[in-house]
Amino acid sequence: MKMVYSNENSFLVNNVKNIIEAQGIQVFIKNEYAQGAVGEISAFDSWPELWVVNDSDVKQAELIIKTNQNQTSYTQWICNNCCESNDASFELCWKCQKENT
Repeated sequence: MKMVYSNENSFLVNNVKNIIEAQGIQVFIKNEYAQGAVGEISAFDSWPELWVVNDSDVKQAELIIKTNQNQTSYTQWICNNCCESNDASFELCWKCQKENT
């Protein structure tokens, strides 16, 4: 077994878990509920970790993670209505409330 991914955000760890499992690789999350122990243990030691069960799948899992992270785009968009710049996470323009088209 080997750890292939860790992040303070458990949502991101679960997302990566789902992506890897969709490729038929067995994984599990360690420290899933450890964040309540912060103070007794360091914050970094409480981060959820994604582990691959079979060592033969580690390289493929790492490649899946790398490919997925490269495909993620966090670019801003310009509203067609008011020409305001918006963060990629916004579906509506923050200024005029028009939908991103």
